[in-house]
Amino acid sequence: MVEDVVDNPGVIAWPPAIAMATVVLGLALDWLAPVYVLTVVFFFWTRVVIGIATIAVGLALAAIGDRTFRAIGTNVHPSQPALRLATSGIYSHLRNPMYVGLILMVVGVGIAFASDWTLVLAIPAAFILHHGVVLREERYLERKFGEDYRRYMASVPRYGWPGVNSM
Repeated sequence: MVEDVVDNPGVIAWPPAIAMATVVLGLALDWLAPVYVLTVVFFFWTRVVIGIATIAVGLALAAIGDRTFRAIGTNVHPSQPALRLATSGIYSHLRNPMYVGLILMVVGVGIAFASDWTLVLAIPAAFILHHGVVLREERYLERKFGEDYRRYMASVPRYGWPGVNSM
C-alpha cells in the first residue's frame, strides 16, 4: 500500500490568523484588565507615529515577500505546496519577511493603540509562529528542495539578524 504524502509543511494555523488572534486577544485583555504602561511612557502622538511606522514597515515586508512569491510562481498560503524557492530580493536578506512583517504589525498595533497586552502577547505569538509555522516550513522545504535549501539556510538569516541562521 502506497502512503499518501502531503505536499505542504503542516503548519498549525494560517499565520495571519495567529497575528489577528493576538491583536484581538490583546485588545480584549486591555479592556478587561488595563495596565496603562504605554500611556504613561509615551505621549499620544509619539505612540501613534511609532506605531504607524512599525505597522508600515511590517506591512511592506509582508507585501514584498508576498509579491516575490507570486512573481516566481510559488504558492503563498502554507497549506499549498511550495513550487519554487524564493531566494532573491528580500529573500536574499531574510528567509521569513512575511512572518517578521506580521510580528511588526502586531507590535505596531500594540504601540499605536497603547495596548500593553498586545505587546506582551506578541512574544508568545512569535514563539507560536516560530515553532508552529517556521520550523515546520523549514523541515518541509529541506525535504522538498534538499541541498539547495540547506545552502540557502546557511547563507541567509532566518529573521534578518546577521550571524543568526537558526534557533
